[in-house]
Amino acid sequence: MIITFLIFWPLVVAAIIALIRGDRPDHIRQAALAGTIIEFVVSTYLLFAFKTGAGYQFTVRWLWSDTLGVGYQVGIDGISLFLVLLTTLLTAISVWASFGAIQERVKGYFIAFLVLETGMIGTFCATDLFLFYVCWELMLLPMYFLIGIWGGVNRIYATYKFVIYTITGSLFMLVAIIYTANIIHKIAGVWTFDLTVWMQYSIPTANQLWLFIAFALAFAIKVPMFPLHTWLPDAHVQAPTAGSVILAGVLLKMGTYGFLRFAIPLFPSAFLDALPVILVLAVIGIIYGALVAMVQKDIKSLVAYSSVSHLGFVMLGLCALNTVGFAGSLLQQINHGISTGALFLLVGIIYERQHTRLIADYGGLFKVVPVFSIYFMIVMLSSIGLPGTNGFVGEFLILLGAFRSHPVAAVLGTAGIVLAAGYMLWMYQRVFFGQVTNPKNENITDMTLRERAILVPLVIIIFAIGIYPKPILERIEPALNRVIDRVNAVQVVEKTKQDELLSTRNTYPPPAMETKSADPETEEEQPR
Repeated sequence: MIITFLIFWPLVVAAIIALIRGDRPDHIRQAALAGTIIEFVVSTYLLFAFKTGAGYQFTVRWLWSDTLGVGYQVGIDGISLFLVLLTTLLTAISVWASFGAIQERVKGYFIAFLVLETGMIGTFCATDLFLFYVCWELMLLPMYFLIGIWGGVNRIYATYKFVIYTITGSLFMLVAIIYTANIIHKIAGVWTFDLTVWMQYSIPTANQLWLFIAFALAFAIKVPMFPLHTWLPDAHVQAPTAGSVILAGVLLKMGTYGFLRFAIPLFPSAFLDALPVILVLAVIGIIYGALVAMVQKDIKSLVAYSSVSHLGFVMLGLCALNTVGFAGSLLQQINHGISTGALFLLVGIIYERQHTRLIADYGGLFKVVPVFSIYFMIVMLSSIGLPGTNGFVGEFLILLGAFRSHPVAAVLGTAGIVLAAGYMLWMYQRVFFGQVTNPKNENITDMTLRERAILVPLVIIIFAIGIYPKPILERIEPALNRVIDRVNAVQVVEKTKQDELLSTRNTYPPPAMETKSADPETEEEQPR
């Protein structure tokens, strides 16, 4: 029942907040923070109670309709375990970080955040495809309000773009879910949306490609992959700080999680056919995102485009189709959530003081705000993959796995790491080093105790994963191996068919044919 608690507890807290008078914003903030901290503390139980090597754990199964096979079915395995923990941690941090930034419509803001947390946890835990789709769509509504009401000047445009992109992909996925359920019904004789049942059968190869495209479109938009990424920079720049943290830290992972959980294992043959295209788009995303980030004038926009590049690395790891690449891909999802989420928090801290994010408006901040500068340096070095930080472990595993399968793509991906170091270090040099050229920056106050406390857990995790990632890797690998085994089984079958076909073609003379005599007299005796 712990999964059920994690899914619905935020809604309970939201209902409590709804009962608090609107003229008591401090009580609302405290209730939201207390609720999200409880959520995170309870979620840590999963880490200690999780049994390495087992399948889905902490499962709950409750059918809503026996006829349709739709129900409340939840559980977690190694793939979703750390994504759930990442969600509860970043939600609590984001709520705490919003205390100073959100001064209007406080009640609505925190209710939206708590509803969003329910949708995110439900998406990672759902093992029923219908429930997964409900939670997937549920996330859209609170994010729409968070950007549209508490966002920047161009928030309406960014919100419309975000919603149109996301809902378009989601509708294609809904059609594919229903069609796949119909195929399973014909094969198994029962209507069900249970993923564990679907995984027991093989979708006919003739149907896989279009179904994979429908799922992949929804997930590629959420990642976002090139060229479906254009909604992301607008949404990041216009979203409030905490909204950007959740968007980068959790929501983008829904796309890569969708590939790993649904698109690849359900349609392995189609994934193998589409692999060259996905690989090329991943490499383009890595390099394109880095190049565009390099020319940004806005710090937040630079971090947003860096996400396009980093998520390209995640997709490159999935294309490796081996345990090392998959482990690096999943680990880098967690790393990106920690490091990029921290970067957005730091950008928000300086923006609250100076109300500008333009790189040109800063310079020499290390002399004025040394503590802030050190925090920013640590997180920035983590983002570019400095050895000893979490980013290095994820990137190393991805490149190691990619070199085994696609060496050319791995080399091009390495160029993305070099570019990332270039634009991040160049940005840091312009903002923090040199002389204080803008008089407005001479009296900036350094980080408060609350702001330091918010970032301390993220910094600890950065070094903990960078120094000793084994506790994560040993819990995620069995689940990843099950996905790889399913894809490898398809490769073995296809190779066997090709060998049989080649063997038949090489048989001479063909069994169904007879040789003709070369004797002219024999040919004349044959009837015409």
